[in-house]
Amino acid sequence: MILFLLSGLFLALCIFAALHDVNRLTIPNWLNLTIAGLFLPAALVSGLPLEMLGGHLLAGALAFVIAIGLFAFRVFGGGDAKMIPAVMLWMGPGAALSFVIAMAVVGGVCAMILLVGKRSIPVAAIPGFMRAPFGEKGGVPYGVAIAAGALLAGPASPVLAAFYESLGLGG
Repeated sequence: MILFLLSGLFLALCIFAALHDVNRLTIPNWLNLTIAGLFLPAALVSGLPLEMLGGHLLAGALAFVIAIGLFAFRVFGGGDAKMIPAVMLWMGPGAALSFVIAMAVVGGVCAMILLVGKRSIPVAAIPGFMRAPFGEKGGVPYGVAIAAGALLAGPASPVLAAFYESLGLGG
């Protein structure tokens, strides 16, 4: 039951981060810290073996190094660069590739929607809560892609698999 609640909270926080990013083009540090911080209790409750826990921590650390590098080259914003490794902790090596592929595809779709939208829809016609990305200096709210990657790759994560199976969505 506790793992179910922690897993559900993780996914809900990912969705909240996506919505916050659409609204303000930022993902708060407290949110990324909470996503990362929930992993260890969830891993312990799930009975994740120690060697698998190490793999999850290593995947998160590697994602952090890569994301910070991409932040340095202005590919990602700071919140995105912190959310990716926080989510990667939950995914681990087994779901890493699925997560990255889903995140990249959804990120590309978001970028295309923004590109077309900025050229064809007046900013005033966009609902206020999602207007920031369509502004003159608006960027891609990559939190949407990160959250989508987490939701789509979740069944491949040993920590989240039971949550998806209990909902009838397991792989």
